Amino acid sequence: MRILVVNDDGIHAEGIYHLAKMAKNLGEVWVVAPDEQCSAMSHRITVHGSIEVKKENDFLDGVKAYCVKGTPADCVKVGIQHVMPRKPDIVFSGINYGYNVGFDILYSGTVGAAMEALLSGIPAIAFSKEMNNNYELVDAHLLSITNDLMNRPITKNEIWNVNIPGCPISEFKGILDERLPSQDSFHLDNYDRVELEGGDFRLNINGIGNTNAELGTDMKAVLDNYISIGKVKNTILI
Repeated sequence: MRILVVNDDGIHAEGIYHLAKMAKNLGEVWVVAPDEQCSAMSHRITVHGSIEVKKENDFLDGVKAYCVKGTPADCVKVGIQHVMPRKPDIVFSGINYGYNVGFDILYSGTVGAAMEALLSGIPAIAFSKEMNNNYELVDAHLLSITNDLMNRPITKNEIWNVNIPGCPISEFKGILDERLPSQDSFHLDNYDRVELEGGDFRLNINGIGNTNAELGTDMKAVLDNYISIGKVKNTILI
């Protein structure tokens, strides 16, 4: 199996290393990721100028890795069309540093990259994790969850969306399937307005984490220390 691993946090993010390491258990792994942080770029692509691609020689033994001066969706295009000698069988996107649940899914570069895979007829899974450095649950459950999802039926216009808490294993409650996106954002807007001369102003941005969510949703699951598994549809593909 040929696996393309991408992300939006950049080639040096810890999450993509964990994902590529897991993917080595499943097949031939190629990593193509942005050269810098590209969160909240959604499905943005580069339409003018140039895209520079550089080989990363010290990423992970047995994995061919490249960094791209472009967006997460660019990385999928570049990986499929210009890096891998043959089309991948699946695309893994992540592991994002921070949940992609509820309305935040719409902004996510992690999800945008997974959606780009669908446009090339390639199935994809988006992985995200709580914004901390605890990867206990990732290392304990990522491979089994991925194996399970790869063997489940899914339509050509859907991706799997997996969100993993960053809690200790002792506080982990389990895995919840068929979670629906919450009808709210996990990162709530919080703008601190500073008045400037001439009627201008500056907005200092500091998002606030949401602590409320509806039953049955992805956000409620992770807030309660469950791994959330759900589907996200691309409404363009039919």
